[in-house]
Amino acid sequence: MMPGSETVRRRIGGVLLLGVCLCLPLSAEAEIFKYRGADDSIHFTDKPMRGDYRLLWRSGKKKSRNSGRSMARMRENRAKVTPLIERVAKQLRLHPGLLHAVVRVESAYNPKAVSKKGAQGLMQLMPATADRYGVSDSYDPQQNLQGGAQYLKDLLKLFEFDIKLALAAYNAGENAVFKYGNRIPPYPETQNYVKKVLNEFERNRLAMLN
Repeated sequence: MMPGSETVRRRIGGVLLLGVCLCLPLSAEAEIFKYRGADDSIHFTDKPMRGDYRLLWRSGKKKSRNSGRSMARMRENRAKVTPLIERVAKQLRLHPGLLHAVVRVESAYNPKAVSKKGAQGLMQLMPATADRYGVSDSYDPQQNLQGGAQYLKDLLKLFEFDIKLALAAYNAGENAVFKYGNRIPPYPETQNYVKKVLNEFERNRLAMLN
């Protein structure tokens, strides 16, 4: 082998890879794999094969096979619980768009959802919160919504109807909000949660006006 042949081969491989990438449509999903042959030669392919292959480059976002089904299931679940959400919201004098927003962010309308921390159901009630509001079955949509909505209403009253603080407390607990002087706690999860729910609420509110 000539001195520096490996370096030359790598440079050639890099040029070939760049050429392949430039030839691909920008909007298409594509992958480039590199293979080193038994004679130390370098090959490129857009499909993984047997041998010493390695993923070098990927373009576009790979769609999940289940994403379409998940969205369809969420829309189906939303349709089922919408009458219940509207009834509970009217009873507690809450905007139904707000309850929809919390349920969407918390569980994506899945009545059987369980978080890593043990929160359960549509509004992701922790066992202690469920007991506090008389929810014996957190997977029952009626009980879960009733208990979760009442908890949210109590938090709104507690924080003088400051919706941001109420949502922060729903996510992190009222003591966390008290700890930081009645401000949203500096927890990334809680701050993102408040933003997501408010964005959903605004979207729902505008949709209901049309």
